[in-house]
Amino acid sequence: MVQSSVLGFPRIGAFRELKKTTEAYWSGKVGKDELFKVGKEIRENNWKLQKAAGVDVIASNDFSYYDQVLDLSLLFNAIPERYTKYELDPIDTLFAMGRGLQRKATDSEKAVDVTALEMVKWFDSNYHYVRPTFSHSTEFKLNGQKPVDEYLEAKKLGIETRPVVVGPVSYLFLGKADKDSLDLEPISLLEKILPVYAELLAKLSAAGATSVQIDEPILVLDLPEKVQAAFKTAYEYLANAKNIPKLVVASYFGDVRPNLASIKGLPVHCFHFDFVRAPEQFDEVVAALTPEQVLSVGIIDGRNIWKADFSEAVAFVEKAIAALGKERVIVATSSSLLHTPVDLTNEKKLDSEIKNWFSFATQKLDEVVVVAKAVSGEDVKEALSVNAAAIKSRKESAITNDAAVQKKVESIDEKLSSRAAAFPERLAAQKEKFNLPLFPTTTIGSFPQTKDIRINRNKFTKGEITAEQYDTFIKSEIEKVVRFQEEIGLDVLVHGEPERNDMVQYFGEQLKGFAFTTNGWVQSYGSRYVRPPVVVGDVSRPHAMSVKESVYAQSITKKAMKGMLTGPITVLRWSFPRNDVSQKVQALQLGLALRDEVNDLEAAGVEVIQVDEPAIREGLPLRSGQERSDYLKYAAESFRIATSGVKNTTQIHSHFCYSDLDPNHIKALDADVVSIEFSKKDDPNYIQEFSNYPNHIGLGLFDIHSPRIPSKEEFIARIGEILKVYPADKFWVNPDCGLKTRGWEEVRASLTNMVEAAKTYREKYAQN
Repeated sequence: MVQSSVLGFPRIGAFRELKKTTEAYWSGKVGKDELFKVGKEIRENNWKLQKAAGVDVIASNDFSYYDQVLDLSLLFNAIPERYTKYELDPIDTLFAMGRGLQRKATDSEKAVDVTALEMVKWFDSNYHYVRPTFSHSTEFKLNGQKPVDEYLEAKKLGIETRPVVVGPVSYLFLGKADKDSLDLEPISLLEKILPVYAELLAKLSAAGATSVQIDEPILVLDLPEKVQAAFKTAYEYLANAKNIPKLVVASYFGDVRPNLASIKGLPVHCFHFDFVRAPEQFDEVVAALTPEQVLSVGIIDGRNIWKADFSEAVAFVEKAIAALGKERVIVATSSSLLHTPVDLTNEKKLDSEIKNWFSFATQKLDEVVVVAKAVSGEDVKEALSVNAAAIKSRKESAITNDAAVQKKVESIDEKLSSRAAAFPERLAAQKEKFNLPLFPTTTIGSFPQTKDIRINRNKFTKGEITAEQYDTFIKSEIEKVVRFQEEIGLDVLVHGEPERNDMVQYFGEQLKGFAFTTNGWVQSYGSRYVRPPVVVGDVSRPHAMSVKESVYAQSITKKAMKGMLTGPITVLRWSFPRNDVSQKVQALQLGLALRDEVNDLEAAGVEVIQVDEPAIREGLPLRSGQERSDYLKYAAESFRIATSGVKNTTQIHSHFCYSDLDPNHIKALDADVVSIEFSKKDDPNYIQEFSNYPNHIGLGLFDIHSPRIPSKEEFIARIGEILKVYPADKFWVNPDCGLKTRGWEEVRASLTNMVEAAKTYREKYAQN
């Protein structure tokens, strides 16, 4: 019998139970006991669900209250001193590292004021991890035994699991040196951390674990020779350690072949590879296995919601069996199912035809089991037949194809993606038109999504208030935001986006070619969950999407008002894309649809338009080469198609966050002004990289994912550091990202301090 395996399961709960309880804990509405109780219930439900589905190898330690990489930092004591000095409980230390903490002193508690660690994209997914941060004084040691505790928790339920831990080479490589140890190369800490891994593995073995999944996802990246060599050092050390379980080294999200030599012959029991993303690696990775090693075949997509084509999946696994034998093959998800919604059965409003094409995490359990049974010779004819009908339905559906859209894509030429004039000429026209001061201030777009906004949106959705009543409410919220911005002295305003549920979903709901879920939530970071739309067919814009609100906002102020849109790559990357059409084609279709919206905004008198592309780095292929070059070309082209139909006086903005950005990628978009997340960056070289950026730029000055409020003096110091490198006449003053997740008290104080800091520098430069 060929075994089935799941590398990890969503930890959010079918109805976002973890989010609700975590945020209640942060606000002081529930205590630790309730928080831990809900976490335990989610873990138990997940394990029981997988057991009932017939999955043979079930993961444990795939649960986290915030982020699995941050968990490991806490577990291994990689905690910068600024967090330990407050003597917080472990869970509060975890949250402080993840989101920062600012707390006034009380009779029972010390005052706390600490910023969060840097948060960046998890490879090319829309999940974010908290970057490990090391210094010369980092002392690795076990700080508790979370993986052991959760293994024993499952065992008490009668469920045997395979604990999962991020591997030593990936953990160090994905980390960075702290600001007081910038000369430190994290991979140099390998010998210090390996004994702690060995100690943890020995504890898991003593608890009864027979195998442990060690995730080494960096195997799909371009790695320096020193890092490649570290795999041999690490796994030979662990193989020689006493009393450790069998090791399963797991890679996912891409092709391992450029790093295959670094893992060939490692003394491990099993390798897992992602054959959904990189089926072409099959022959070489099979040839690299020793005669005893097992292959975990990642063939059920852990990153998307489309049903697996059983005929293709079974044929692929049978090829592995022909090469290795049944006893050396495991059928598995391509990666953890963390990136997929929990359960399709909770979708009551989806069109039945479209719903039949989808598979969420719970349904993927059945998929991996069916494929394992099929290749084992069991009778699953009915499941195969039902699956074949669903695959055929999608291919032939009228929902999928739109000839008019396909014709428009074929007619794209270079002129369509070029502004009428180069930036210097545009800048001169925009200076004359807008007459902005030095250090112009703005925000990224959204303002707090208050309880009142959510209640009224919900009432409108349920039909409890009329469209006219809802429109009146939205206008009142827009006016509140506009008056606030005028009051504190911001220069370029936004309307606050009270009408928007999500920066992608809002537009996807108005575009043809998308489908939407009710409970299709996935974790983006911490307690921030998103409900990605699904691209089900060719994309077009039937009507204007944002013009009404932007025009109203501009009508009630004399200051410049931004029209706010989400860019084509971000809409695509933050949706579940089609897997039957190239992402290039989907991006160009979105660029054409957004072009219509940008042109309509300009025609309606909105002459500052921001088209956000925070996901542009996320979409970058993980390895350098032709695929990456092709992506960068069509990503920039789709943005320019969306934004190049406007006059020279219309100012195009864009925004980017939480990625390691390359200035050349941003330059190719030819936006007039860009804003970039910067508040968590400790490396002064990062500013230097953008010092020659030709257009205008705003490096984000405060972390909007943290509740802490920076002082005016902190803003002044931050701007001063930037101005040592970046020209004052090109610098905009703005936050890191949108403010929708923050409270009004935090927003008012932070933005006021930011504006006052900008005024300080205007006065200083005026005197000079």
